[in-house]
Amino acid sequence: MAKAAGPFSADTKTAVVRYQVKDVERSLEFYTRHLGFRVVQHAGAVIAIIARGDLHLILGGPESSGSRPLPDGRRQEPGGWNRIVLYVEDLDSTMASLEKARTRFRNQVEVGPGGKQIQLDDPDGNPIELHEAPGS
Repeated sequence: MAKAAGPFSADTKTAVVRYQVKDVERSLEFYTRHLGFRVVQHAGAVIAIIARGDLHLILGGPESSGSRPLPDGRRQEPGGWNRIVLYVEDLDSTMASLEKARTRFRNQVEVGPGGKQIQLDDPDGNPIELHEAPGS
């Protein structure tokens, strides 16, 4: 697994995405091994911040402050349909690698004027869209 580059320092120009995960270590392995992320900050089973280009993704474990129940009792849990979109150079080879890792794909490859894409789940059911633009 990649080593942390140093503490993450957010500013008002930085946008990040938070995913709730059940197991931070498992998620780190998935994102760094299969999707090209690097570790920016890692605090054990509680939280990790990873990056791919300009995207910073917070992986919050069940004990992180961002996973606490809301005042109305709703639990903040993995999954949903909002998703990060990762551009890849070769969708077919990326999918082949993920298939070997027994990744669950949500649909078949869709092709449109903006390219081709597919949706998959991370190990906790958080959605990711892989997108290959035309001419990539």
